[in-house]
Amino acid sequence: MPDVKPLADDLCVCAFVPPDKLAELAPRFRTIINNRPDAEEPGHPSSAEIEAEARRLGLDYVHIPVVPGKISDDQAAAFGEAIARRKGPFLAFCRTGTRSTMLWALSQSGKRSPDEIMEAAAAAGYDLNALRPKLAEKAAT
Repeated sequence: MPDVKPLADDLCVCAFVPPDKLAELAPRFRTIINNRPDAEEPGHPSSAEIEAEARRLGLDYVHIPVVPGKISDDQAAAFGEAIARRKGPFLAFCRTGTRSTMLWALSQSGKRSPDEIMEAAAAAGYDLNALRPKLAEKAAT
């Protein structure tokens, strides 16, 4: 089973989850958020394949593909909207969990302080120090 790490009461992140591992996770989550673009790695299943298995298991599914190092404000807003409009608990994944953590952090700006966001990420094992200036800037506006 993937190493699932909590960021908030109803949100966890982890590394890539192949469709055949979703059944193990289904009892714990209601919505899966996939942050990997299709064809990120050769031989990995497409978003459509993962979505089909998630839906077969009765899970909601959201695909917000993010290229590493290129997270946009629109993607962060889409992530925030997904967790605001859908039912949790949520599991977000990408290659390592870092992009999913960054999307969550950016979507929480204005709802949590930069320190709270950084502490939650660090407790889950993710170093978001490079994101701190952007979080502080968003908090100031």
